[in-house]
Amino acid sequence: MFRVLIVEDDMVIANAINKCLIQWNYETETVVDFKEVITQFVHFEPHLVLLDISLPFFNGYHWCTEIRKISKVPIIFISSMSDNMNIVMAVNIGGDDYIAKPFDLNILVAKVQALLRRTYSFGGTMNVIEHNGMVLNLGDATLEFNSAKIELTKNEFKILQILLENVGKAISREAIMTRLWESDSYIDDNTLTVNITRLRKKLSDMGLSNVVKTKKGLGYLVE
Repeated sequence: MFRVLIVEDDMVIANAINKCLIQWNYETETVVDFKEVITQFVHFEPHLVLLDISLPFFNGYHWCTEIRKISKVPIIFISSMSDNMNIVMAVNIGGDDYIAKPFDLNILVAKVQALLRRTYSFGGTMNVIEHNGMVLNLGDATLEFNSAKIELTKNEFKILQILLENVGKAISREAIMTRLWESDSYIDDNTLTVNITRLRKKLSDMGLSNVVKTKKGLGYLVE
């Protein structure tokens, strides 16, 4: 599940954005202490930031600069200051897009979706695989679900990746072992069983019971 941090001084607008994004299955947090934007950013680890320019204490340009010191996360500015000078300033200091107030929430969602696709897709290959709230990070072999994050072993990660790349399709034990062998992970039939068991246990501990299913005579699948 992608996480979006909302940094917006107008709580009516912030709440409307929050409600809309939740309906689209995004996880959101709204900043309420505008002295602690970076602290909340580091704690929440968002995949995208929606950032107003006019904020208490420090403006959005300041916070964009601070975020860029530690992260390349995509930032969409949202502001009623929609003159060319402010748009150019926002882009020059590290903003990825700009939405002028007032705006249609459908436009905002479309821009969020497009920017997430561009940011987390390289050469057509997603850097994450998302399915029913699960987010498998291909870069660091971690799995996220409902704010929880766990690390997977190399074999557990490859097994889950194979299954999530083929949702709804049973993958044979032989095909899984061949894929793992190609990735320099030696694995035999018994080792595969052990890895499947461990993976299921980790998923269950996250509240993801019965995700990896066994199809007798066919193999394993995620539906």
